[in-house]
Amino acid sequence: MRRHPLILFFSLLFLTGFSQSSSIPKYEFRAAWVATVNNIDWPSKPGLSVQQQKTEAIELLNLMDKNGLNAVILQIRPAADAFFPSQLEPWSRYLTGTPGEDPGYDPLKFWIDEAHKRQMEFHAWFNPFRVAQRADEPLSSSHIAFNQPEWIIKYGGKLYFNPALEETRQFIAKVVKEVVANYDIDAVHFDDYFYPYPVAGEVFPDLNQFAANPRQFRPDQLADWRRDNVDQTIQLLSKTIKETKPWVKFGISPFGVWRNADKDARGSKTKAGVTNYDDLYADILKWLQNGWIDYVTPQIYWQIGHTAADYKTLIDWWAENSFNRDVYIGHALYKIDANSSTPEWTQPDQLPKQIQLTRTTPAIHGSAFYSVIHLKRNLLGLQDKLQNQLYPLPALSPTMPWIDYTPPKPPLKFKKRGRKLKWEKPEFNHPMDEATRYIVYKNKVGAKLNEADVQSIYAITGLSEIRIEKRKSKKEKYEFRVTALDRLNNESPATKPAAVKW
Repeated sequence: MRRHPLILFFSLLFLTGFSQSSSIPKYEFRAAWVATVNNIDWPSKPGLSVQQQKTEAIELLNLMDKNGLNAVILQIRPAADAFFPSQLEPWSRYLTGTPGEDPGYDPLKFWIDEAHKRQMEFHAWFNPFRVAQRADEPLSSSHIAFNQPEWIIKYGGKLYFNPALEETRQFIAKVVKEVVANYDIDAVHFDDYFYPYPVAGEVFPDLNQFAANPRQFRPDQLADWRRDNVDQTIQLLSKTIKETKPWVKFGISPFGVWRNADKDARGSKTKAGVTNYDDLYADILKWLQNGWIDYVTPQIYWQIGHTAADYKTLIDWWAENSFNRDVYIGHALYKIDANSSTPEWTQPDQLPKQIQLTRTTPAIHGSAFYSVIHLKRNLLGLQDKLQNQLYPLPALSPTMPWIDYTPPKPPLKFKKRGRKLKWEKPEFNHPMDEATRYIVYKNKVGAKLNEADVQSIYAITGLSEIRIEKRKSKKEKYEFRVTALDRLNNESPATKPAAVKW
Protein backbone atom coordinates (compact mmCIF):
# COMPACT_ATOMS: atom_id res chain seq x y z
CA MET A 1 0.00 0.00 0.00
CA ARG A 2 1.45 3.40 -0.97
CA ARG A 3 0.68 5.25 2.24
CA HIS A 4 2.09 4.34 5.60
CA PRO A 5 -0.36 4.13 8.47
CA LEU A 6 -1.13 7.18 10.50
CA ILE A 7 -4.48 7.73 12.13
CA LEU A 8 -5.59 11.27 12.91
CA PHE A 9 -8.08 11.42 15.72
CA PHE A 10 -10.19 14.49 16.27
CA SER A 11 -12.13 13.55 19.39
CA LEU A 12 -10.81 16.52 21.36
CA LEU A 13 -12.07 18.96 18.75
CA PHE A 14 -15.55 17.47 18.95
CA LEU A 15 -15.50 17.53 22.75
CA THR A 16 -14.45 21.17 22.87
CA GLY A 17 -17.17 22.11 20.40
CA PHE A 18 -14.88 23.47 17.69
CA SER A 19 -17.10 25.81 15.72
CA GLN A 20 -15.05 26.97 12.74
CA SER A 21 -15.15 23.81 10.67
CA SER A 22 -17.42 25.41 8.09
CA SER A 23 -14.59 27.82 7.21
CA ILE A 24 -11.97 25.06 6.90
CA PRO A 25 -11.91 23.63 3.36
CA LYS A 26 -11.82 19.88 2.91
CA TYR A 27 -9.38 20.27 0.00
CA GLU A 28 -6.47 22.65 0.57
CA PHE A 29 -2.77 22.46 -0.23
CA ARG A 30 -0.67 23.25 2.87
CA ALA A 31 3.04 22.87 2.27
CA ALA A 32 6.46 24.01 3.40
CA TRP A 33 9.65 24.16 1.38
CA VAL A 34 12.66 22.34 2.83
CA ALA A 35 15.73 23.93 1.25
CA THR A 36 18.94 21.90 1.21
CA VAL A 37 21.16 24.25 -0.81
CA ASN A 38 23.74 25.78 1.52
CA ASN A 39 22.11 23.69 4.29
CA ILE A 40 19.38 26.33 4.71
CA ASP A 41 16.84 23.96 6.30
CA TRP A 42 18.21 20.42 6.27
CA PRO A 43 20.58 18.94 7.18
CA SER A 44 21.62 21.74 9.52
CA LYS A 45 25.23 21.29 8.43
CA PRO A 46 27.23 18.85 6.31
CA GLY A 47 28.85 15.82 7.89
CA LEU A 48 26.20 14.86 10.42
CA SER A 49 25.81 11.15 11.12
CA VAL A 50 23.00 9.21 9.46
CA GLN A 51 21.08 9.15 12.73
CA GLN A 52 21.53 12.88 13.26
CA GLN A 53 20.26 13.61 9.75
CA LYS A 54 17.25 11.33 10.27
CA THR A 55 16.49 12.88 13.66
CA GLU A 56 16.54 16.38 12.17
CA ALA A 57 14.28 15.27 9.31
CA ILE A 58 11.76 13.72 11.69
CA GLU A 59 11.75 16.85 13.85
CA LEU A 60 10.93 18.97 10.80
CA LEU A 61 8.21 16.61 9.59
CA ASN A 62 6.67 16.48 13.06
CA LEU A 63 6.76 20.26 13.16
CA MET A 64 4.91 20.44 9.84
CA ASP A 65 2.39 17.87 10.99
CA LYS A 66 1.80 19.71 14.27
CA ASN A 67 1.05 22.89 12.32
CA GLY A 68 -1.48 21.22 10.06
CA LEU A 69 0.56 20.95 6.84
CA ASN A 70 -0.16 18.16 4.36
CA ALA A 71 2.74 18.39 1.90
CA VAL A 72 6.51 18.69 2.01
CA ILE A 73 8.56 20.17 -0.83
CA LEU A 74 12.10 18.84 -0.37
CA GLN A 75 14.98 20.09 -2.49
CA ILE A 76 16.60 16.90 -3.75
CA ARG A 77 18.74 18.38 -6.54
CA PRO A 78 20.01 21.80 -5.48
CA ALA A 79 22.91 22.10 -7.96
CA ALA A 80 23.37 19.21 -10.39
CA ASP A 81 23.83 16.92 -7.39
CA ALA A 82 21.65 14.34 -5.69
CA PHE A 83 20.05 13.49 -2.35
CA PHE A 84 19.56 9.94 -3.61
CA PRO A 85 21.81 7.29 -5.17
CA SER A 86 21.86 8.52 -8.76
CA GLN A 87 23.37 6.94 -11.84
CA LEU A 88 23.64 10.37 -13.42
CA GLU A 89 24.81 12.87 -10.79
CA PRO A 90 27.03 12.75 -7.70
CA TRP A 91 25.92 12.80 -4.08
CA SER A 92 25.36 16.35 -2.81
CA ARG A 93 28.09 18.09 -0.84
CA TYR A 94 25.40 19.30 1.56
CA LEU A 95 25.09 15.80 3.04
CA THR A 96 28.67 14.87 3.94
CA GLY A 97 30.66 18.00 3.09
CA THR A 98 32.38 16.20 0.22
CA PRO A 99 30.79 16.16 -3.25
CA GLY A 100 30.21 12.61 -4.43
CA GLU A 101 30.57 10.98 -1.00
CA ASP A 102 27.92 8.39 -0.13
CA PRO A 103 26.08 9.41 3.08
CA GLY A 104 25.41 5.77 3.98
CA TYR A 105 21.66 5.70 3.35
CA ASP A 106 19.03 6.93 0.90
CA PRO A 107 17.80 10.32 2.18
CA LEU A 108 15.12 10.62 -0.49
CA LYS A 109 13.49 7.30 0.36
CA PHE A 110 13.65 8.11 4.06
CA TRP A 111 11.89 11.45 3.58
CA ILE A 112 9.22 9.97 1.30
CA ASP A 113 8.44 7.16 3.75
CA GLU A 114 8.30 9.49 6.74
CA ALA A 115 6.16 12.04 4.89
CA HIS A 116 3.68 9.38 3.81
CA LYS A 117 3.49 8.00 7.34
CA ARG A 118 2.17 11.43 8.33
CA GLN A 119 -0.31 11.53 5.44
CA MET A 120 1.78 14.22 3.73
CA GLU A 121 2.37 14.42 0.01
CA PHE A 122 5.98 14.44 -1.09
CA HIS A 123 6.98 16.93 -3.80
CA ALA A 124 10.50 16.39 -5.15
CA TRP A 125 12.10 19.80 -5.72
CA PHE A 126 14.70 20.14 -8.50
CA ASN A 127 16.76 23.10 -9.67
CA PRO A 128 16.99 22.70 -13.45
CA PHE A 129 20.08 24.56 -14.69
CA ARG A 130 22.29 25.37 -11.68
CA VAL A 131 25.57 23.41 -11.63
CA ALA A 132 27.61 25.09 -8.87
CA GLN A 133 27.06 27.92 -6.40
CA ARG A 134 30.65 29.03 -6.98
CA ALA A 135 32.55 28.56 -10.22
CA ASP A 136 35.70 27.63 -8.29
CA GLU A 137 34.16 25.13 -5.87
CA PRO A 138 35.38 21.52 -6.13
CA LEU A 139 33.12 19.11 -7.97
CA SER A 140 33.01 15.33 -7.82
CA SER A 141 35.34 13.68 -10.33
CA SER A 142 32.29 11.94 -11.82
CA HIS A 143 30.45 15.21 -12.42
CA ILE A 144 28.92 15.72 -15.86
CA ALA A 145 30.73 19.09 -16.05
CA PHE A 146 34.01 17.20 -16.59
CA ASN A 147 32.53 14.80 -19.12
CA GLN A 148 30.62 17.46 -21.06
CA PRO A 149 32.36 20.81 -20.43
CA GLU A 150 30.73 22.29 -23.54
CA TRP A 151 27.37 22.10 -21.76
CA ILE A 152 28.48 24.49 -19.00
CA ILE A 153 28.23 28.29 -18.84
CA LYS A 154 29.85 30.57 -16.26
CA TYR A 155 27.83 33.61 -15.18
CA GLY A 156 27.85 35.76 -12.06
CA GLY A 157 30.56 33.63 -10.49
CA LYS A 158 28.41 30.48 -10.79
CA LEU A 159 28.12 27.58 -13.19
CA TYR A 160 24.99 26.68 -15.16
CA PHE A 161 23.88 24.20 -17.77
CA ASN A 162 23.40 25.99 -21.07
CA PRO A 163 19.59 26.12 -21.57
CA ALA A 164 20.05 26.45 -25.33
CA LEU A 165 21.39 22.94 -25.80
CA GLU A 166 19.13 20.00 -26.55
CA GLU A 167 21.69 17.79 -24.81
CA THR A 168 21.28 19.61 -21.50
CA ARG A 169 17.49 19.47 -21.74
CA GLN A 170 17.63 15.74 -22.35
CA PHE A 171 20.03 15.26 -19.46
CA ILE A 172 17.80 17.16 -17.03
CA ALA A 173 14.83 15.09 -18.19
CA LYS A 174 16.80 11.89 -17.54
CA VAL A 175 17.57 13.02 -13.98
CA VAL A 176 13.90 13.75 -13.33
CA LYS A 177 12.83 10.47 -14.90
CA GLU A 178 15.29 8.59 -12.69
CA VAL A 179 13.48 9.90 -9.61
CA VAL A 180 9.93 9.53 -10.97
CA ALA A 181 10.56 5.95 -12.07
CA ASN A 182 12.31 4.77 -8.91
CA TYR A 183 10.56 6.64 -6.09
CA ASP A 184 7.00 6.98 -4.84
CA ILE A 185 6.86 10.75 -5.14
CA ASP A 186 3.60 12.65 -5.52
CA ALA A 187 4.94 15.54 -7.59
CA VAL A 188 7.93 17.04 -9.36
CA HIS A 189 8.53 20.64 -8.30
CA PHE A 190 10.70 23.30 -9.96
CA ASP A 191 11.52 26.68 -8.42
CA ASP A 192 12.00 30.13 -9.96
CA TYR A 193 15.56 29.66 -11.24
CA PHE A 194 15.50 29.17 -15.00
CA TYR A 195 17.84 31.61 -16.70
CA PRO A 196 19.66 33.14 -13.73
CA TYR A 197 18.63 36.41 -12.15
CA PRO A 198 20.42 39.26 -13.96
CA VAL A 199 23.86 40.29 -12.70
CA ALA A 200 24.61 44.01 -13.11
CA GLY A 201 27.24 44.73 -15.74
CA GLU A 202 27.45 41.14 -17.01
CA VAL A 203 25.89 39.73 -20.18
CA PHE A 204 24.77 36.11 -20.16
CA PRO A 205 27.30 34.39 -22.47
CA ASP A 206 25.04 32.81 -25.07
CA LEU A 207 25.29 35.33 -27.93
CA ASN A 208 27.56 33.07 -29.98
CA GLN A 209 25.19 30.18 -29.41
CA PHE A 210 22.27 32.32 -30.60
CA ALA A 211 24.17 33.42 -33.69
CA ALA A 212 25.15 29.85 -34.52
CA ASN A 213 21.71 28.32 -34.01
CA PRO A 214 18.94 30.95 -33.98
CA ARG A 215 16.37 28.44 -35.23
CA GLN A 216 13.34 30.44 -36.45
CA PHE A 217 14.26 33.59 -34.50
CA ARG A 218 15.52 36.87 -35.98
CA PRO A 219 18.67 38.62 -34.66
CA ASP A 220 16.51 41.01 -32.61
CA GLN A 221 14.64 38.15 -30.90
CA LEU A 222 17.26 36.94 -28.43
CA ALA A 223 14.77 37.11 -25.54
CA ASP A 224 12.19 35.08 -27.46
CA TRP A 225 14.87 32.52 -28.30
CA ARG A 226 15.80 32.18 -24.63
CA ARG A 227 12.14 31.78 -23.65
CA ASP A 228 11.78 29.08 -26.28
CA ASN A 229 14.76 27.25 -24.75
CA VAL A 230 12.98 27.14 -21.40
CA ASP A 231 9.63 26.30 -23.05
CA GLN A 232 11.21 23.27 -24.67
CA THR A 233 12.63 22.18 -21.31
CA ILE A 234 9.26 22.41 -19.55
CA GLN A 235 7.44 20.66 -22.37
CA LEU A 236 9.98 17.83 -22.38
CA LEU A 237 9.80 17.45 -18.61
CA SER A 238 6.01 17.35 -18.66
CA LYS A 239 6.03 14.65 -21.33
CA THR A 240 8.71 12.66 -19.49
CA ILE A 241 6.88 12.74 -16.14
CA LYS A 242 3.48 11.79 -17.53
CA GLU A 243 4.84 9.00 -19.73
CA THR A 244 6.67 7.52 -16.73
CA LYS A 245 3.90 7.84 -14.13
CA PRO A 246 0.80 9.74 -15.29
CA TRP A 247 -0.39 10.41 -11.75
CA VAL A 248 2.75 12.33 -10.72
CA LYS A 249 2.00 16.06 -10.69
CA PHE A 250 4.28 18.72 -12.17
CA GLY A 251 4.43 22.07 -10.43
CA ILE A 252 6.39 25.29 -10.81
CA SER A 253 7.09 27.92 -8.14
CA PRO A 254 7.91 31.08 -10.10
CA PHE A 255 8.89 34.54 -8.98
CA GLY A 256 5.69 36.32 -7.94
CA VAL A 257 5.36 38.63 -10.96
CA TRP A 258 4.93 37.19 -14.45
CA ARG A 259 5.09 40.59 -16.18
CA ASN A 260 4.19 44.18 -15.36
CA ALA A 261 1.16 45.69 -17.09
CA ASP A 262 3.20 48.60 -18.46
CA LYS A 263 5.01 46.10 -20.70
CA ASP A 264 2.10 43.77 -21.44
CA ALA A 265 -1.64 44.32 -21.10
CA ARG A 266 -1.92 40.77 -19.79
CA GLY A 267 0.47 41.54 -16.95
CA SER A 268 -0.29 42.52 -13.37
CA LYS A 269 -0.65 46.06 -12.09
CA THR A 270 2.75 45.94 -10.46
CA LYS A 271 6.10 47.66 -10.79
CA ALA A 272 8.46 44.78 -10.13
CA GLY A 273 12.11 45.37 -11.00
CA VAL A 274 12.46 41.74 -12.17
CA THR A 275 9.88 39.54 -13.86
CA ASN A 276 9.66 35.91 -14.95
CA TYR A 277 9.00 36.75 -18.58
CA ASP A 278 11.52 39.52 -19.20
CA ASP A 279 14.42 38.53 -16.95
CA LEU A 280 14.21 34.80 -16.19
CA TYR A 281 12.77 33.95 -19.64
CA ALA A 282 10.05 31.85 -18.04
CA ASP A 283 6.66 32.22 -19.74
CA ILE A 284 4.55 30.66 -16.99
CA LEU A 285 1.28 31.64 -18.65
CA LYS A 286 2.19 29.67 -21.75
CA TRP A 287 2.94 26.59 -19.66
CA LEU A 288 -0.38 26.85 -17.85
CA GLN A 289 -2.33 27.54 -21.02
CA ASN A 290 -0.77 24.56 -22.82
CA GLY A 291 -1.38 22.26 -19.86
CA TRP A 292 2.32 21.45 -19.43
CA ILE A 293 2.15 21.94 -15.66
CA ASP A 294 -0.45 20.95 -13.10
CA TYR A 295 0.02 23.67 -10.53
CA VAL A 296 1.76 26.97 -9.99
CA THR A 297 2.99 28.32 -6.65
CA PRO A 298 3.98 31.95 -7.24
CA GLN A 299 6.32 33.32 -4.59
CA ILE A 300 4.33 36.32 -3.44
CA TYR A 301 6.72 37.39 -0.72
CA TRP A 302 5.37 40.93 -0.40
CA GLN A 303 2.98 42.27 2.19
CA ILE A 304 -0.63 43.32 1.69
CA GLY A 305 -0.49 46.89 0.41
CA HIS A 306 3.08 46.82 -0.97
CA THR A 307 3.35 49.80 -3.32
CA ALA A 308 5.13 47.99 -6.17
CA ALA A 309 3.81 44.44 -5.73
CA ASP A 310 0.70 44.30 -3.56
CA TYR A 311 -0.15 40.83 -2.23
CA LYS A 312 -3.87 41.08 -2.96
CA THR A 313 -3.32 42.46 -6.48
CA LEU A 314 -1.03 39.55 -7.28
CA ILE A 315 -3.12 36.69 -5.92
CA ASP A 316 -6.10 38.06 -7.86
CA TRP A 317 -3.97 38.21 -11.01
CA TRP A 318 -2.72 34.63 -10.65
CA ALA A 319 -6.24 33.42 -9.93
CA GLU A 320 -7.51 35.11 -13.09
CA ASN A 321 -4.70 33.54 -15.12
CA SER A 322 -4.81 29.98 -13.80
CA PHE A 323 -6.11 28.43 -17.06
CA ASN A 324 -7.98 25.88 -14.92
CA ARG A 325 -4.82 24.65 -13.21
CA ASP A 326 -4.26 24.84 -9.46
CA VAL A 327 -2.76 27.95 -7.88
CA TYR A 328 -1.12 27.74 -4.46
CA ILE A 329 0.42 30.88 -2.99
CA GLY A 330 4.00 30.99 -1.71
CA HIS A 331 4.27 32.95 1.57
CA ALA A 332 7.35 34.53 3.15
CA LEU A 333 7.65 32.98 6.60
CA TYR A 334 11.21 34.28 6.77
CA LYS A 335 10.04 37.92 6.71
CA ILE A 336 7.99 37.71 9.92
CA ASP A 337 10.07 39.58 12.48
CA ALA A 338 9.17 41.86 15.40
CA ASN A 339 12.24 43.94 14.48
CA SER A 340 11.59 44.14 10.74
CA SER A 341 12.06 47.53 9.08
CA THR A 342 8.80 46.87 7.22
CA PRO A 343 5.95 47.58 9.66
CA GLU A 344 3.58 45.03 8.14
CA TRP A 345 5.98 42.17 8.89
CA THR A 346 6.04 43.13 12.57
CA GLN A 347 2.28 42.57 12.80
CA PRO A 348 1.03 39.14 13.94
CA ASP A 349 -1.95 39.22 11.57
CA GLN A 350 -0.04 39.68 8.28
CA LEU A 351 0.33 35.98 7.37
CA PRO A 352 -3.08 34.92 8.77
CA LYS A 353 -4.72 37.62 6.64
CA GLN A 354 -2.84 36.39 3.59
CA ILE A 355 -3.99 32.81 4.17
CA GLN A 356 -7.60 33.93 4.65
CA LEU A 357 -7.42 35.91 1.41
CA THR A 358 -6.37 32.76 -0.47
CA ARG A 359 -9.48 31.03 0.87
CA THR A 360 -11.80 33.71 -0.44
CA THR A 361 -10.15 33.99 -3.86
CA PRO A 362 -11.58 31.60 -6.49
CA ALA A 363 -9.04 29.36 -8.27
CA ILE A 364 -6.58 29.50 -5.35
CA HIS A 365 -6.49 26.26 -3.41
CA GLY A 366 -3.76 26.56 -0.82
CA SER A 367 -0.44 27.85 0.44
CA ALA A 368 3.24 26.98 0.73
CA PHE A 369 5.65 28.52 3.22
CA TYR A 370 9.28 29.47 2.74
CA SER A 371 10.90 27.98 4.56
CA VAL A 372 10.26 25.24 7.11
CA ILE A 373 13.08 26.17 9.50
CA HIS A 374 11.24 29.37 10.41
CA LEU A 375 8.43 27.35 12.01
CA LYS A 376 10.94 26.71 14.80
CA ARG A 377 11.31 30.37 15.79
CA ASN A 378 8.99 33.03 17.18
CA LEU A 379 6.57 34.00 14.43
CA LEU A 380 4.47 36.40 16.50
CA GLY A 381 1.99 33.68 17.38
CA LEU A 382 1.53 32.30 13.86
CA GLN A 383 2.13 28.70 14.98
CA ASP A 384 -0.70 28.97 17.50
CA LYS A 385 -3.03 30.40 14.85
CA LEU A 386 -2.13 27.64 12.39
CA GLN A 387 -2.79 24.94 14.96
CA ASN A 388 -5.96 26.36 16.51
CA GLN A 389 -7.62 28.61 13.93
CA LEU A 390 -6.35 28.21 10.37
CA TYR A 391 -5.33 24.52 10.15
CA PRO A 392 -6.89 22.83 13.23
CA LEU A 393 -8.52 20.12 11.11
CA PRO A 394 -7.03 18.04 8.30
CA ALA A 395 -7.32 18.83 4.62
CA LEU A 396 -6.71 16.78 1.50
CA SER A 397 -4.55 18.11 -1.31
CA PRO A 398 -6.86 19.24 -4.13
CA THR A 399 -7.93 16.76 -6.78
CA MET A 400 -6.74 17.31 -10.34
CA PRO A 401 -9.49 16.16 -12.71
CA TRP A 402 -7.43 16.95 -15.82
CA ILE A 403 -5.08 14.14 -14.72
CA ASP A 404 -7.74 11.75 -13.45
CA TYR A 405 -11.27 12.16 -12.14
CA THR A 406 -12.36 8.52 -11.78
CA PRO A 407 -12.80 7.57 -8.11
CA PRO A 408 -11.63 4.23 -6.77
CA LYS A 409 -14.15 1.55 -5.91
CA PRO A 410 -15.56 1.56 -2.37
CA PRO A 411 -13.87 -0.49 0.36
CA LEU A 412 -14.98 -4.14 0.40
CA LYS A 413 -16.44 -6.29 3.20
CA PHE A 414 -16.85 -3.44 5.69
CA LYS A 415 -17.80 -4.83 9.09
CA LYS A 416 -17.78 -4.03 12.79
CA ARG A 417 -16.64 -6.20 15.65
CA GLY A 418 -17.02 -4.45 18.98
CA ARG A 419 -15.22 -1.11 18.58
CA LYS A 420 -13.10 -2.31 15.68
CA LEU A 421 -13.98 -1.49 12.07
CA LYS A 422 -12.43 -3.55 9.27
CA TRP A 423 -12.61 -3.53 5.49
CA GLU A 424 -10.71 -4.78 2.47
CA LYS A 425 -8.94 -2.90 -0.26
CA PRO A 426 -11.07 -2.70 -3.42
CA GLU A 427 -9.89 -4.18 -6.68
CA PHE A 428 -8.35 -1.93 -9.34
CA ASN A 429 -7.20 -2.31 -12.93
CA HIS A 430 -4.77 0.61 -13.16
CA PRO A 431 -2.43 2.24 -10.61
CA MET A 432 -4.42 5.49 -11.06
CA ASP A 433 -7.48 3.73 -9.62
CA GLU A 434 -5.76 2.08 -6.65
CA ALA A 435 -7.11 2.88 -3.19
CA THR A 436 -4.14 4.26 -1.25
CA ARG A 437 -5.84 5.70 1.87
CA TYR A 438 -9.21 5.74 3.55
CA ILE A 439 -11.42 8.30 5.27
CA VAL A 440 -13.51 7.18 8.23
CA TYR A 441 -16.56 9.42 8.70
CA LYS A 442 -18.87 9.72 11.70
CA ASN A 443 -22.29 11.19 12.37
CA LYS A 444 -24.87 10.83 15.11
CA VAL A 445 -27.55 8.28 14.39
CA GLY A 446 -30.52 10.18 12.97
CA ALA A 447 -28.36 13.01 11.59
CA LYS A 448 -27.38 13.17 7.95
CA LEU A 449 -23.70 12.70 7.15
CA ASN A 450 -22.11 15.71 5.46
CA GLU A 451 -18.89 14.51 3.83
CA ALA A 452 -17.98 18.07 2.86
CA ASP A 453 -17.71 19.10 6.52
CA VAL A 454 -14.21 18.27 7.78
CA GLN A 455 -15.58 17.91 11.30
CA SER A 456 -17.36 14.75 10.17
CA ILE A 457 -13.97 13.10 9.53
CA TYR A 458 -13.03 10.73 12.33
CA ALA A 459 -9.77 9.51 10.83
CA ILE A 460 -7.61 9.38 7.73
CA THR A 461 -5.59 6.19 7.55
CA GLY A 462 -3.52 3.99 5.29
CA LEU A 463 -4.67 0.89 7.18
CA SER A 464 -7.67 -1.27 6.38
CA GLU A 465 -8.88 -1.35 9.96
CA ILE A 466 -9.37 1.06 12.85
CA ARG A 467 -10.40 0.89 16.47
CA ILE A 468 -12.85 3.54 17.68
CA GLU A 469 -11.26 5.14 20.72
CA LYS A 470 -13.24 5.52 23.92
CA ARG A 471 -14.04 8.97 25.23
CA LYS A 472 -15.11 10.16 28.65
CA SER A 473 -18.24 12.08 27.68
CA LYS A 474 -21.75 10.64 27.62
CA LYS A 475 -21.93 7.84 25.06
CA GLU A 476 -24.20 8.27 22.07
CA LYS A 477 -24.85 6.14 19.01
CA TYR A 478 -22.84 7.14 15.96
CA GLU A 479 -22.72 5.79 12.45
CA PHE A 480 -19.31 5.16 10.91
CA ARG A 481 -18.64 4.83 7.19
CA VAL A 482 -15.47 4.45 5.14
CA THR A 483 -14.48 5.80 1.73
CA ALA A 484 -11.39 5.08 -0.35
CA LEU A 485 -9.00 7.69 -1.77
CA ASP A 486 -6.78 7.19 -4.79
CA ARG A 487 -3.39 8.79 -5.46
CA LEU A 488 -5.01 12.06 -6.55
CA ASN A 489 -7.55 12.14 -3.69
CA ASN A 490 -10.51 11.16 -5.80
CA GLU A 491 -12.96 9.67 -3.30
CA SER A 492 -15.13 6.58 -3.61
CA PRO A 493 -18.74 6.29 -2.45
CA ALA A 494 -19.05 5.40 1.22
CA THR A 495 -19.72 1.97 2.64
CA LYS A 496 -22.97 1.23 4.42
CA PRO A 497 -22.90 2.56 8.00
CA ALA A 498 -21.97 0.64 11.11
CA ALA A 499 -23.39 1.88 14.43
CA VAL A 500 -21.08 2.23 17.44
CA LYS A 501 -21.68 3.75 20.85
CA TRP A 502 -19.15 6.57 21.13
